[in-house]
Amino acid sequence: MKLTDLHIRKLKPGPRTARYSDGHGLFLEITPQGSKLWKMAYRFDGKQKTLSFGKYPFVSLLRAREKCAEAKAQLYDGLDPREKEKAEAAVKVARTEHTFAKIAAELQEKRKKEGISKTTLQKRDWFIRLINKDLGDMPITEIKPVDILVPLRRQEARGNYETARRMRSSIGQVFRYAVATARADHDPTFALRDALITPKVQHMAALTKREDFARLLQVIWTYEAGSEITRSALKLMAMLYTRPGELRLAHWNEFDFEKRVWTLPEERMKMRRPHHKPLAEPVIEILRKLQEQTGNRVRVFPSLTGNDRSISENTMNQALRRMSFTKEEMTPHGFRSSASSLLNESGLWNPDAIEAELAHADSNQVRRIYHRALYWEERVRMADWWADEVLAMAQAR
Repeated sequence: MKLTDLHIRKLKPGPRTARYSDGHGLFLEITPQGSKLWKMAYRFDGKQKTLSFGKYPFVSLLRAREKCAEAKAQLYDGLDPREKEKAEAAVKVARTEHTFAKIAAELQEKRKKEGISKTTLQKRDWFIRLINKDLGDMPITEIKPVDILVPLRRQEARGNYETARRMRSSIGQVFRYAVATARADHDPTFALRDALITPKVQHMAALTKREDFARLLQVIWTYEAGSEITRSALKLMAMLYTRPGELRLAHWNEFDFEKRVWTLPEERMKMRRPHHKPLAEPVIEILRKLQEQTGNRVRVFPSLTGNDRSISENTMNQALRRMSFTKEEMTPHGFRSSASSLLNESGLWNPDAIEAELAHADSNQVRRIYHRALYWEERVRMADWWADEVLAMAQAR
């Protein structure tokens, strides 16, 4: 007998779950707790299955029958209504949970666990915040290339071509992570490769001729303005030619004066591998003198505005400007090019040893380990020779 609303309202829960049929596989299930649930029993591919339609009275008798009729129509077409229900649920989750912002945040959390440097994470956070203004709330499966162009074109309109290029790269990383975790099918940024303005490559300014570099060193060694910390940092940049961030963020416990080695931790290295640099005696002398001033701190180059921070990226830049070297002539990063050019020009050192000293790591792990062991002694001799050369140029008149 078919159910009626009056009949349903009069039904009371019992000690066990009870079922009341309405025909065509549709039935009302009443639990001991009093819940009245609409369900449908059916067979598909030789298997007995059950489909749920919701709770009475939120789903009325009429609506339950409509749902039952829809399911029957799907069965007639050879479709499993339960799989359709799962697909619709997945779409709903994708719209609310699989948004660009949530997947981007998840990727950032993964990077933190992988030990990506704080500075790199902060840069990527900045790009994601810019992108989220336009794409953050959108389901990742619904984002098209034209949607991605919106924040990119905005940056290009401001002349920020490199920012636009890096934003596209960041968006692509999020999409590739979504693809890898089965929440997207493809990376739409691939279609935008040729859509953006290519920024003109600007190399870090450097003095690579010996006479020009010697003039710079003479100014640094006679420079009396600024702090001892800044002067020491510039002298060590000339002698050690590391990346500026690798030097300015150095900790005292990384230096072993007895073994004459500076061990740079992997989290501060561009290639995310520890790097060992031999220390020449003139380098150790500069460090020991600086240690008298900052040796009671964790950082070798602490900021004057706070003991828990290092000098800023602009500290050495500003000092070079005060020395009358423009940004088109020299930058802190330029010390690497200066040293590389003059070391190669000397003809005394194996180019691979110079590359190893610059921490230009080989992508082949076996080759990298082999070269590190093979060239260490040569790098020690090269460090001593280069430090003497720097002093000779600095003191020449």
